[in-house]
Amino acid sequence: MGISIFLASLFTFVELNCENLFDYRHDSLKMDIEFTPDGDRRWTRYKYWDKLDNVAKAIISCGIDGNDWNMPDMIALCEVENDSVMHDLTKRSLLRNANYDYIMTDSPDERGIDVALVYSQGSFAPINHYPIRINPIKGMRPTRDILYVSGQIITGDTLHVFVVHAPSRYGGEKRTRPHRKLVADRLCEAIDSLYNLHKNPNILIAGDFNDYADGLIVKQVCMRELTNVSANATGDNGAKGTYKYKGAWNSVDHVIISRSLLDKMLGCKVNDAAFLLEDDEKYGGVQPLRTYRAWKYRNGFSDHLPLVVQFQLRRY
Repeated sequence: MGISIFLASLFTFVELNCENLFDYRHDSLKMDIEFTPDGDRRWTRYKYWDKLDNVAKAIISCGIDGNDWNMPDMIALCEVENDSVMHDLTKRSLLRNANYDYIMTDSPDERGIDVALVYSQGSFAPINHYPIRINPIKGMRPTRDILYVSGQIITGDTLHVFVVHAPSRYGGEKRTRPHRKLVADRLCEAIDSLYNLHKNPNILIAGDFNDYADGLIVKQVCMRELTNVSANATGDNGAKGTYKYKGAWNSVDHVIISRSLLDKMLGCKVNDAAFLLEDDEKYGGVQPLRTYRAWKYRNGFSDHLPLVVQFQLRRY
């Protein structure tokens, strides 16, 4: 009788909306004047590098688990401006020795913001990747591409990852709902294609959907035999979601996975490390420590808190 031997490996996945991770140079093709030295934010080289290191600190803190600490294996990022920003984040910031690489989109978004997938080169080997373009409908501004990346994890299995940043609710939730549904439709088409090509594919979807867990858009995606594992995620220091608006915690950030990954998942939580928070003087409790509060520079992190999902992978 043969003896089966396996090695267990922890895989930590993070989702984070960075809130305007812009460089300080003007791109003549984008509406980014606000984040330049002459813009309303007075966005300088020094503020930019502080922002990079603050995002890095937020990511690093996601690897803390009790008394243990490991760098996250994969990070889905929203609101990153361009390739140079991602190069600086992974190669020149506090993450420079983490052996990270990245893949990102180059979307037609008018402000120039995109999504990216950062991964440890020891945990994930990309096989294929491409952007999924969203063709706007009438009355809709160009939006971010969906990023699709497939690659091999330590078990030898293929992991299919989608990073999403759906259109905002600016102008009203009801009026902009069709814009987010268009993104959900394109995402569902891609998911259906994976199910047609692969038996029990390992699918992981993450990002800012600008829709709540009980919203129609997120529910539409989950109807593809997927589970929103972040639906009830909370933090340890008072966060009841990833985002706080007018005193109420909720989440527009989500991590959604296929059935094949559910039995490997150890848990999902909001990383509300104390240094990512500040007192909410108006509504009480705490709130994310942002880079700006209104127009006042705070040298903070983001208006969103990171989501952290841990998996136990078994290599036989």
